[in-house]
Amino acid sequence: MARPTRAIERALAWLALLAVPLVTAGAPVAASTDAAADIDWVLARIVRPPPAQTPFLELRGSAMLQAPLRVVGEYRRLEGDALVRDVLQPYRETTTITDDEVVIERAGRTARRFPMSRAPELAGLRSGFGALLKGDRATLERHYEVAVDGPRNGWVLTLVPRDAALAARLHEVVLRGRGAELRCIETWPAGGDAQRSLLAGAVLEAGDAIDAAGLAAVCHGDTNG
Repeated sequence: MARPTRAIERALAWLALLAVPLVTAGAPVAASTDAAADIDWVLARIVRPPPAQTPFLELRGSAMLQAPLRVVGEYRRLEGDALVRDVLQPYRETTTITDDEVVIERAGRTARRFPMSRAPELAGLRSGFGALLKGDRATLERHYEVAVDGPRNGWVLTLVPRDAALAARLHEVVLRGRGAELRCIETWPAGGDAQRSLLAGAVLEAGDAIDAAGLAAVCHGDTNG
C-alpha cells in the first residue's frame, strides 16, 4: 500500500482534535467541586449528540514565520457522525471526515479527496474516538489505554493508542476540562512537540494576544481566568 500523502498525514493529526465530544459555545459548566473525577464521570459529561460545535484556537509554528500563526475556526460534528474542521482565520479551509473519505477544501483551490482506505490508521483512530463520542467505555478501552486524573473542576483524560500502527504516529492524546466543558486537547505525536487546541470558553479566556506559552498556560489551567 502506498504511503499516505502529506494531506492524509495532516488529517490524521487533526482527527485527534476533530473526533472528540464537542460542546456548543456557551454550554453550562458543572458546578465546581474538588471531588475526584473518574472515567465514567467524565464520559457522561462530555458526550454531546450531533449536531454539535465549538470554536477553536491553535498556534502553528513554521521555520518560514517569525511568529507562530494564529489559527481560529470551529469544529463541528454533523448528523451521521461526519466531522468538520472549519478554519476561518487567517485563511479559509474546511476538512470533512466521513466513514469513507477525507475531503479538504480551500478557497481558490480544487478540493482534495482521499479514501480512508489509504490510511488504515486514520480509520482506526476515527473508530476509537467514535466510542468516546458515544460514551462507550468498553469500546474506547479496546482501542486505548484510558486514564483520568484530577478533580471534577480540573480533570485530565489521557488516551494512549493500543494499535501499533497508530502508536507509531501518535503517542497520546490528552483532553483537559472543567466540569462538563472540554477546554483543551493536546495531541502528542510519536516524535516532536504537542499540538494544542483551545476550545469553547478557553478560546475566550486566551484573548487576542496569546503566544505559545500563554496558550499552554490556558490549556493547563495555570491562569486566573
